[in-house]
Amino acid sequence: MTFTDQQRYFVSEPTVYSTLKALDLITSPAFIALKVPNVFKHKATAINQLWQTDFTYLKVLGRAWFYLSTILGDYSRYIISWKLCTNMRAQDVTDTLALALQASGCDQVHVLHKPRLLSDNGSSYVSGDLAEWLQDKGMKHSRGAPYHPQTQGKIERWRQTRKNRILLENYFLPSDLEAFVDHYNLQRYHESLNNVTPSDVYFGRDKAIPEQRERIKRKPIETRRLLNRKSTA
Repeated sequence: MTFTDQQRYFVSEPTVYSTLKALDLITSPAFIALKVPNVFKHKATAINQLWQTDFTYLKVLGRAWFYLSTILGDYSRYIISWKLCTNMRAQDVTDTLALALQASGCDQVHVLHKPRLLSDNGSSYVSGDLAEWLQDKGMKHSRGAPYHPQTQGKIERWRQTRKNRILLENYFLPSDLEAFVDHYNLQRYHESLNNVTPSDVYFGRDKAIPEQRERIKRKPIETRRLLNRKSTA
């Protein structure tokens, strides 16, 4: 899809695969994909309906270990906000949520329903302080079943992408992490999103892109058919 979007020319996936295979450029993935159910009971149907959140640890070289608090849009997989923390407190969760509300505009406009928060059962997420903060903001909170990370499968998958696929376990500066989040949001295509980026879905470009790709795809097909007719005439 990158070739189609950037070079404005279509090459089929089987052709790309066979070419790379012939050049011995296809290798087995060095990561384990997290398997999750195909359909959730309360599936989000639009942006800012459901946000997933979690903590994960990472090391900034020459500094210390940090905890990364993330807010991810369930519908778009877009990283709405993130914060490097030295602890995993309810205050760190509310700080990250405040950034998400500001970035999404949900703190500035009147909406019928604020985003619902989905988390695990960590101590910071079962805190009474967090419950009071969410109630004050008009946000509901759901927690996954214990020992069942598939409930938060999308944010778990984001963690796997960061740690295993991109192999960024250590960072020299927080700006390196910021660059990776930008890559994830703006450049990395997701097969589950019909091969568009999270930002494409979050900002409503996901419907127009496949249509544009289809128009690009038709041009070389029509050219090939014309050449075939000429060669057999």
